[in-house]
Amino acid sequence: MQDEEKAKKKCFIGLCPNFWTRYKHSLKAAAEAKAVAELLEQGKFDGVSYPVPLQSITVPPGKGYEEFDSRTLVLNEIMGALKDESVSVIGVHGMGGIGKTTLVKEIARKVKDKLFDSVVIATVTQTIDIEKIQNRIAELLDLKFEEHSTDVKALRLRERLKKEKRVLVVLDDIWGKVDLEEVGIPLGDEHRGCKLLLTSRELNILSNEMDAQKCFAIGFLNELEAWDLFKKKAGDCVECCDLKPIAKKVVEKCAGLPIAIATVAGALRNKRLFEWKNALRELERPSSSNFMGITAAYSAIEWSFNYLESEEVKLTFLLCSLIGHNGLVEDLLRYTVGLGLFGGVNTMEEARNKVLTVVAYLKASSLLLDSYEDERFDIHDVVCDAALAIASRDYHMLVLRDHVPKEWSNRKKMDSWSVISLRCSQIIAELLKEMEFSSLSFFHMAHDGSVEIPPDFFRRTKSLKVLHLFGMQFPSLPKSIIYLTDLRMLCLKGCEVEDITIIGELKNLEILDLAHLGIKELPKEIAQLTQLHLLDLSWCAKLKIIPPNVLSSLSRLEELYMEGSFAEWENEGVVDNDRRNASLDELNSLPRLTTLYVHIPDAQMIPKHRFIETLDRYMIFVGDYNVYEWCQKHECLRTLKLKLYTNIDLDNGVKMLLKKTQDLYLDLDGIQGIKNVLEELNNGEDFPYLRRVHVKNGKQVQYITMNKIGFSELRSITLEYLPQLISFCSQDERYSMSSEPLPLFNKQ
Repeated sequence: MQDEEKAKKKCFIGLCPNFWTRYKHSLKAAAEAKAVAELLEQGKFDGVSYPVPLQSITVPPGKGYEEFDSRTLVLNEIMGALKDESVSVIGVHGMGGIGKTTLVKEIARKVKDKLFDSVVIATVTQTIDIEKIQNRIAELLDLKFEEHSTDVKALRLRERLKKEKRVLVVLDDIWGKVDLEEVGIPLGDEHRGCKLLLTSRELNILSNEMDAQKCFAIGFLNELEAWDLFKKKAGDCVECCDLKPIAKKVVEKCAGLPIAIATVAGALRNKRLFEWKNALRELERPSSSNFMGITAAYSAIEWSFNYLESEEVKLTFLLCSLIGHNGLVEDLLRYTVGLGLFGGVNTMEEARNKVLTVVAYLKASSLLLDSYEDERFDIHDVVCDAALAIASRDYHMLVLRDHVPKEWSNRKKMDSWSVISLRCSQIIAELLKEMEFSSLSFFHMAHDGSVEIPPDFFRRTKSLKVLHLFGMQFPSLPKSIIYLTDLRMLCLKGCEVEDITIIGELKNLEILDLAHLGIKELPKEIAQLTQLHLLDLSWCAKLKIIPPNVLSSLSRLEELYMEGSFAEWENEGVVDNDRRNASLDELNSLPRLTTLYVHIPDAQMIPKHRFIETLDRYMIFVGDYNVYEWCQKHECLRTLKLKLYTNIDLDNGVKMLLKKTQDLYLDLDGIQGIKNVLEELNNGEDFPYLRRVHVKNGKQVQYITMNKIGFSELRSITLEYLPQLISFCSQDERYSMSSEPLPLFNKQ
């Protein structure tokens, strides 16, 4: 107990590392590493290990799982099958929204590090994408693919899985046969330690097409379980004498389907008695008698949709259903801005805050789900299907995925569509010469391959505000695009297009997304887009030329994304006639610029620029960084990666960036004379926003002063190759320090 009390009084409750001990251990480790290197040289081993799976992302926490008796019984039966050495493929089936995914995620959580060394989960969905499945499993195993063909990836993945002694592969939401050989999953005699857990709505798919040796059905919740779930989601208010009889009837209408119970309960939480009565009336009169065989779920979801707080929230939700599984919030943001969905929103930051607020509200209403990262949202299949049916019936929104519906050839109907999402290969292969959609405001078309867009395709779609073409190959945009005088958002992400000069004619564009394009030069005509608020040039790896004065002409620009892209900035002092490329000086002509993702080759190219003062969000790489550095995840809004070769002039713009930075990476390789790195770098000034700092390659660094400079937000420090590091305070301070330990972080 005395030792425990002493520990509590120490920095980080006694958990703060002893850096002098760590330093001595590092010297010992260096000597041992040298010995290992000599052994490797003598033995000429091709490899000594393989990457450890990423522990933090292989199995998500068991969020949303409820330990009902009916679920526990099935869970225990599946656990028994997983322990059975004679069973390698196990199936779980049940209708949409019944809780299959939630159950298998809970199983994955329970068996990790007990029955299995590694667990990986990949979602399949209706359109089976072998490469997507391979990439997801590889990501969770920390396997990096350098190959592009799926057959070579399958070989690599098979070999990687074989290195796991016991591994569970979960394929969630299977709609048809998945060729395991093509994916690269070894089973049976090839790898006895590998087991496969599948989920599907159809038992036949599991038993007949996937050869599952044991299948388990998940049924509806019984009356007591349904009530307990409903009460948990709606609150204890349902127990009051006036409300309880109505609440019981509402639960009955949800038919024991968890997704229906959760959505209705979430919508009715904290509502008044008359609202409950109205809800019951509407649930008793479903608007669709035949919706995928799930009348109760459809009725419940439609009611929750109708109860959303405003029309703009409803439209945002319908756009989410159009985007589908694991959609990017950023895509949703750009759609809503292009459509002008939210009134009173004047800037991109205001629009982003509004969209994030709406997404959070939709998640709280159980209409949207959390995804595998914060930048995305997810949506349940049943909810998505119901939303698309509502969108088609009431909002003139048409989503074409795998078949050609009658509506596509109905001339009267064609003129009424306001939103079209086109992913049907049959239609894309034979596009109409002209789209006669006078009311169309949103058009999305995605196709992996060559597409011939007729020259007059857009001639009669003058009301179009959002145009999103994804992943297609065509030599140039159709000439009829000049008729889109009201177009606000244009996205050509991932397209292979040679000539984009005609974009300069779209004078009212506010958002232009050219990410992942293979262009080598940005057309000078882009300078005509004076209404542009956002320009995305990220991952344009071949982009080497941005003509002078193009960027400076975009006076309304708020957000500029150039990660993994252009870095050929012109040096200052070059005469205009001799200039071939854009310079950083041009950004000073953008008074509204608040977001900047950019690579600057040399710190000396950053003078005291005005644009730095307006930045609220940035990811700026300064120095000789390769394009793959951009692939790392960065959690903070303001990230600065700084590779220094010479000392920085005190008046340099880097000093201004340092004061605002939250996530700082310092590579000191080549810089001479710095002994007290943070104090000398920022001239003794505070780092008021700094949360994370990473310092590496400081061959002469002896001190990292932590108590003289203000670090009110500091959370973590990472140190790498600082062989002379002595202390976290300067030499003078070490002699004047009291015996009490100084806290390294201001917040625990």
